[in-house]
Formats: sequence, C-alpha cells, structure tokens
Amino acid sequence: MSATTTDPTKNDRPRITILYCTQCNWLLRAAWMAQELLQTFGQDIGEVALIPGTGGHFEIRCNDALIWERKRDGGFPGPKELKQRLRDIIWPERDLGHTDRAANVENPAPKAPSDDPA
Repeated sequence: MSATTTDPTKNDRPRITILYCTQCNWLLRAAWMAQELLQTFGQDIGEVALIPGTGGHFEIRCNDALIWERKRDGGFPGPKELKQRLRDIIWPERDLGHTDRAANVENPAPKAPSDDPA
C-alpha cells in the first residue's frame, strides 16, 4: 500500500466542515464544536475540518449540507443542539444518551442568580 492511498473505510463516513471567522477570533469556538462532535461520534465521522474565513461567518456542514449557520440560526449552537442536528441528518435512529433525555422535572438544575431584587 503506497503512502498516497487513502483509507477506503473513511469514504463512506460523513465529512464535517466548520467555517469560522478569523477576524472575530472564533477559532476556539470552532475547535470546541469539532471536539464535541469527535467525542460523541468518534469513529462514525470520517473527518472534521476547520476552515478559516472572514466576514462574521460561522457555518457547520455535513457532506456540504448546511447544519448550522450563525446568521440564519440566530447565534452559535450549543453542543447538545449541534449533536442532535447532525444525528437527525445522518443517524436518525441513534440514541445520544443523556443528551436526548428531558430535564429532570423533580430536581431541576438551579437557576442562575438574578440581578432583580426580590
């Protein structure tokens, strides 16, 4: 096998691209999203590519299908929402474990302190 031969098992796995704005310093956010996807989907993803850009762009695509676009979707995705959107496109039957579970109604997470006087 030559050094230029690619792994044939990667050809059928999705390619995720994250286009981020270098002018806005969104590299760390893009890298965090990439890490979250790789941690959750591991060997099911063929590649996660970070693509530097400009102009306030932050777009996440799977095999060229737009999953998230900052301007269209009103901000940045949280890891939970991004993982669910990717799963819904590629593996709709896949259970994401605690990410898919509803919040515990009996013991909800504590609320952040408010600036409003009580």
